[in-house]
Formats: sequence, C-alpha cells, structure tokens
Amino acid sequence: MTKSHDFIIVGGGSAGSVLAARLSENADASVLLLEAGGGDRHPLYHLPAGFAKMTKGIGSWGWKTVPQTHMKGMVIPYTQARVLGGGSTINAQIYTRGNALDYDEWRQMGCDGWGYDDVLPYFRRSEDNDTYDNRFHGTGGPLGVSQPAAPLPICEAYFEAAASLGIPRNHDMTGEAQDGVGYYQLTQRNTRRCSASMGFLTPAVRKRPNLTIRTGAQVSRIVVEGGRAIGVEIAGEGVLRAEAEVILSSGAIGSPRLLMLSGIGPADHLSGLGIPVVFDQPEVGSNLQDHLDLFVIAECTGPHTYDRYAKPHWSVLAGLQYLLMRKGPVASSLFETGGFWYAEPDARSPDIQFHLGLGSGIEAGVAAMPDGGVTLNSAYLRPRSRGTVRLASADPMAAPLIDPNYWQDPHDREMSIRGLKLAQEILRQDALNPFVKAERLPGPEVRSDQEYFDFACAHSKTDHHPASTCRMGPDPEAVLDTSLRFRGIDGLRVADASVMPRLVSSNTNAPTIMIAEKAADLIREAHGI
Repeated sequence: MTKSHDFIIVGGGSAGSVLAARLSENADASVLLLEAGGGDRHPLYHLPAGFAKMTKGIGSWGWKTVPQTHMKGMVIPYTQARVLGGGSTINAQIYTRGNALDYDEWRQMGCDGWGYDDVLPYFRRSEDNDTYDNRFHGTGGPLGVSQPAAPLPICEAYFEAAASLGIPRNHDMTGEAQDGVGYYQLTQRNTRRCSASMGFLTPAVRKRPNLTIRTGAQVSRIVVEGGRAIGVEIAGEGVLRAEAEVILSSGAIGSPRLLMLSGIGPADHLSGLGIPVVFDQPEVGSNLQDHLDLFVIAECTGPHTYDRYAKPHWSVLAGLQYLLMRKGPVASSLFETGGFWYAEPDARSPDIQFHLGLGSGIEAGVAAMPDGGVTLNSAYLRPRSRGTVRLASADPMAAPLIDPNYWQDPHDREMSIRGLKLAQEILRQDALNPFVKAERLPGPEVRSDQEYFDFACAHSKTDHHPASTCRMGPDPEAVLDTSLRFRGIDGLRVADASVMPRLVSSNTNAPTIMIAEKAADLIREAHGI
C-alpha cells in the first residue's frame, strides 16, 4: 500500500472540486482528489466563448450514444468532460437550478432533507452573485454568478417576440418564479469563466498541505474488502488507501461506469463481460435521464449575431475587444439568453427550456449558416423515458455504452415537438423581423408529424444533462440512501448528478454543486470533522 488518505475523491469535476475544497477546510482531514483528465490551464477554459470549442473535443472524452432505438438509430455526440472542473470547465456557464417543485418532489419520493427549503441554503452558500442578495441568492461564496456582459439587440427582440405570445419577461429565473424569458445568469467572475475548480480550488486552497490534487490519474477500480471500500487502484501504481471514505464524483456516466468496472452493478451484465461480481446492484447505471435538445436555425438579415467572428480577421478584433474592454463575442457564453415555458398547458411548472444561441453551428453536429444566423434551442424538461449506462468491455479505457433511450415514452416525443414548434413561433414574430431573414431549419417544408419526427431524428442533440444513474432513495432498491451512502458497501459514497432521484427542470451544473455542498456537510457530520 502507498500512503493513505482519510478521503479519496474520484473525479475532479464540479462535485469533486467542491468536496475537495470543503473537506480540506479541516486541517486534520487528509484529502486526495483524483482526476482522469488534465489541468484547466488552457486559456480556452477561462474565456466565456471557449464553450464553442468544447463540444467539438477540447477537454472531452469524445463519447457517443449507442444508436437510439426510438429515433431511427440516430447516434448523438455525448460530451463528457475530461478536465479538472469537469462540466463547469467546458459548459455554457448557464446558472440555473431547476424548479422549486423538483426538490419538493424529491422529498415526496422519500428523500428527506432534499426539499427546496432544505437545499436552498446550499445554493446560496456557494454563490457570489453580482446582482442579487436576498432569500434566493447569496454573496461572498466561491462561485461567481454574474449578469451577461455581452448581450446583443437581437436578445431584446427575442423577449418582445415571446411577449407577443404571452410569455412574460423574467429578470431572475432562479428566484421566486421560473416562468418566462430573460437573460440567464452565468458562472462567471470579472468576465471570465468561474468553473468549480477555479471558484472552489483557488490557489490558496490548492496549497493546503492536507489536500493533494492529481490530474491524469485514471482509476481502474474501487477496492472492496470485507464489504467495505478501502481504497482505489490506479493502473501501474497499485492501491491508494482511504481510511474514512471513498467518494465517487465522476458524473452520471463516469460514476456508474467505475462502479461496474469494480464489479459493483448488475451481476448478469458484469458476469457476461468476465468481471468478477463484488456486489450485485441492478440499478447501478439504470434510470439514465437526460434532456434532448431540438433547435430552430434562422438566417439573419445582417451581422446581428456573433457568426462573423469565426473568420480569422474578425476573431483578432474580438480578441482585442475582450482584452481592452471585456466586451464582445469572447465575453459571451453564446447561450446567455433563454427562458422556461409550457408545452403542456396544465404542467405543474414550466416543462420547456429555451436557449437562444447567438450564432449558428456553435455546437458539434449543428449546421452553420454561411451568412450568419441565430439558433433557438428547446428541450423538454421532464422526460419519462429511462436509459442505461453499461460497459462495452472490461477494459477501463473503453468507451461506455451510453443509451439515453430518448423518446422511448411517446409523451416525450410529443412534448419535444411541441417545444420545437413554439420555438419556431417565437422566431416568426414581428419583433424579430428586422433580424431574421428566414427560417432554414426545420424550414417551411416541415409540416406533418412524420416530417417533424424525421427532422428531429436528423437534427437533435443532448442538452448535456445526464442524471440519476446512481439514484438515492428510501427504498432498498435505490443505489444510495438519502445521505448518499452506497447501500450495501461501507465507506463508499456517491455525490454528483447521478444521485438525483429525478432529473431537475433545467441545466444541472448548479444542482450538482449544491449536491456536493450538502454531501460535504453529511460527511463532516458523519466523521466529526
């Protein structure tokens, strides 16, 4: 055995960064954070507009879904972070939390301590909000949360267009009400990305003598002896021992993947791959939930978005504008405008989320307009379909089999297409006429239900919100108890988006940070630190 630590955290993403910072606040607790990817020093990780490069490979594993059975065999790129800070280092920096009723629903499902009133203090504790300090928001926390620095006139026209359809303006979609359209707040500070690694693992935190951060550390398995997780194995190094707990924070794909590689998961699946079964837990890697994104792309009447800055001479100008004034396209997340509304009129809260993309072809697999365009994404927020994460082989370096099983439930398909049609209606309103020349995708030729289905099967993407593959719950079938402890193995805890009993109605980065904040308190209470 090599040197032991009290806590070993596997996965240096949003949750892992929070846990490492919070647990190492106690100088007597020895903490090791292991991240399979690299560090976050590359400048693109810190520029807000760097997101445009992220879904095309930077800081990502490069995984894809399996062919989607209910979408004509479509294979979708599935960006999962491989860098310190995880998703918060490569995402569009949108700060949303879901709806208050999401968390109250968790509580109603038996997850005591996870209702909205229970989790709101953890959201506030993380925040350093540049605009609000009230019941819903906090200041002075590690995570910078800011108003957008680079909105464009087309954003205000979008608000007017939505208003003409009865969708109100909302100036704070993480406040008292979620309904409406507006500017998203962003995880930025001083017009730079504030990832969880930059916010929580500051230079001072990284220098703590009781905290060790290792990048490029690929864990091959969790080591279990006598029904207890006693450490982890790194190829070529042997076992690193955890005296108190192994905490798995590798995300909704990575966490079940590592559990199964460790022999913890569905016994029949593991046996079929020749992996010795350590603990039979059928729900590991099950219940995968994600938001499927459909989009409208329109050609613009002029340079109303940031598309032209993709050209070399314009990109130089954009760089200078950012350096001198902290404005312009480099200061934009490119998706800082959006909102929440209804596909189903009697839904208990908004069930559609919009993201207005200030350009076209921003993300991998999305078409670009030669003369510039604007994108309006729509995602159905409460899918009924459930998918899986499984192993392709026993090789720790092999890509997992990711199957979100999109549209397995026909209700999801109906609501998704309603959301797409609503996005089309917004872009067709008079307020946007000075900006929008013509809709190009789906285009006027798409009219019938079958044509919308065919379009979606050729032009859909993940919203990058996988969750629930190691769900917590009060029932014995749940992978975790409501303190996030693995049910059946001592000394093992999971803390990331995989623990959600049901996917929240929004982006998932802020909820993941909240989960880690609460997990840190649960761990400190359990060990008296």
